[in-house]
Amino acid sequence: MSGIASSNFFRDLTAVVGKKIKVNLEGGKVYTGTLKSYETNTLSLCLTDAEDEGGNIYSKVFIKGDKIIDFFQIEGGINLRELYMEISKVFPPGDVEFLEDNNVILVLKKVKVTENGVEGEGPVARRVREIYDRFMAEKGASAS
Repeated sequence: MSGIASSNFFRDLTAVVGKKIKVNLEGGKVYTGTLKSYETNTLSLCLTDAEDEGGNIYSKVFIKGDKIIDFFQIEGGINLRELYMEISKVFPPGDVEFLEDNNVILVLKKVKVTENGVEGEGPVARRVREIYDRFMAEKGASAS
């Protein structure tokens, strides 16, 4: 794997930490839980608040990477590109940037928007927060 592709993979994987995932293992075992951490060399995973296919619940599950067939995020995240488009409608061209690699929207280079909310103070931050809150309300359960 090239350095860039590897870097992108682990950046994308890191973005899933804290999200709900489903893990399919060899032998048919399945776990659903929150990805707490992963080990980069083996892709072993640690899930919290995990449940197996039988409905058994575990506070923490450690899964060896070589036993994993696949895993995927099942909890939706905010579509920051869509939110960027909404914010861009309100501010002049060039005032809003979407830093896709970092999953961040910057407004006037001083207000930061991520999946976790709006960071900043003042009238611009308040306006962006209004747009963010409206966007989240419209998206309902599909946003995390």
